[in-house]
Amino acid sequence: MASMLDYIAWRGDLSFSLAGPNEVDALIFSTLSYIPFQGSAERNPEKPILLRQAAREFFDHPDPEGYVRSQNDLELLKAAGESERFGRIYITEYRQIFIKERDTQFAAVTFLLDDGSIFVSFRGTDNTLVGWKEDFSMCFRREIPSQKLAKQYLQDVLMDHSGPVRVSGHSKGGNVAVYAVSQSVPVIRERILEVYNQDGPGFSEAFLDDPGYRQILPILHTQVPQSSVIGMILNRAEPIAIVKSNQSGIMQHDPFSWEVQGKSLVSVESLSGNSIFLQLTIKNWLLGMDMETRVRMVNMLFDLLTSGDVEVTGDLFQPKNLVACVSRLRSSETIRKYLTEDLTGLFHAAKKARLQMGNRE
Repeated sequence: MASMLDYIAWRGDLSFSLAGPNEVDALIFSTLSYIPFQGSAERNPEKPILLRQAAREFFDHPDPEGYVRSQNDLELLKAAGESERFGRIYITEYRQIFIKERDTQFAAVTFLLDDGSIFVSFRGTDNTLVGWKEDFSMCFRREIPSQKLAKQYLQDVLMDHSGPVRVSGHSKGGNVAVYAVSQSVPVIRERILEVYNQDGPGFSEAFLDDPGYRQILPILHTQVPQSSVIGMILNRAEPIAIVKSNQSGIMQHDPFSWEVQGKSLVSVESLSGNSIFLQLTIKNWLLGMDMETRVRMVNMLFDLLTSGDVEVTGDLFQPKNLVACVSRLRSSETIRKYLTEDLTGLFHAAKKARLQMGNRE
């Protein structure tokens, strides 16, 4: 089945002025936000550059592979830059903020389409432990740093550029996209045509009653793969579109695994049983913790994971870091005590989820 790359090969000769943006384009823009653009893409918003030029600048770097998530991201940037559809649009206001001490990992980029519209895309979680810790803090923070930064970024972009706007993001990027639009002032929300949340986590129960969030529900498109993991975390009020993936389990989170047919994502009727089970388990688990317990759990978990010289997820499996983690666990009775309690709570939450699924059948 076709992917985003096949879509560009098929439709790449049509400009956005001839064929307007669709949900596959939205997924492509979200995925391109993972590219750490540099040079002209970061400069004066009054002088945007062609995506084609931004791609050339990126590949002129001595080692572009060292700055991206995967080879697929490089192939997408190359294909997009060489196509008429994407290569002739402008890119501007790439912004990246990483503050380890404040558990902050954020990036966004804006695309100026040749039909006069704007596409603002927010990056999801990268491979840093800081990024993952910020994600985990959604379970107890009313507002994570990336959400606040996304709201400010959207405001800045809309002050600099006119025209109708679409906003998108994959993973955490989808969550902050929804947050940024819903929490913006009405004059900004009125310019937004569509918001795409592609397998991003939800929100707290309290947030579901937020007036801004309720107002954007008609323009909100939330998409998750059939065995979604990340997209099943926390809560949402909007309906979801379920997308077919050619991978299994957590690997379905990869947007390159989402199947494309024509100008649409291939849909399936229902979530897998494992995805529903995970959603119920996490919900039950969090309901069994007060906010103080959630804060302690997240801080203790990442204190343990960063016992060694760990900056990115790949570092976790280096022998010296595994040894440091085990050593830290053995030396701390407090960590062992609370870790046992948390795992016990997770076990009971899973057991309750199984009963709930049985009652639904």
